[in-house]
Amino acid sequence: GQYIANEVIKLMIKKEHKILNAILVLGITFKENCPDIRNSRVIDIIRELKEFECNVDVYDPWADKDEVRNEYGIEILSTINYQLSIEYDAVILAVAHEQFRELDFEKFTKKNVVIYDVKSFLDRNIVDKRL
Repeated sequence: GQYIANEVIKLMIKKEHKILNAILVLGITFKENCPDIRNSRVIDIIRELKEFECNVDVYDPWADKDEVRNEYGIEILSTINYQLSIEYDAVILAVAHEQFRELDFEKFTKKNVVIYDVKSFLDRNIVDKRL
């Protein structure tokens, strides 16, 4: 978790983002296309980002919102709302759910967004770095 958080912060600084930014983490389950949150390492990434005082949102269509709240104390998004005024400075794809292939990143991110793909899942052309 610490390595990924540090890499994302470095990439954001390189693109002249100020820290305290909005970061979206895609996925919190243990593995892709599965609702199980037990033993998920994604929580480590989220906690590290919060140590940098970043504003972190989490979206996972497979995870149960109540279970995530009870287990980790995190409120996850129900959906990606393209109409909201939130524009994320960084997106971390942490779990390779098939639904994430359908997301239109340009509709909810800033122009110079940092996209970090932990799973080498997204189109290489939109990704700044892969693990």
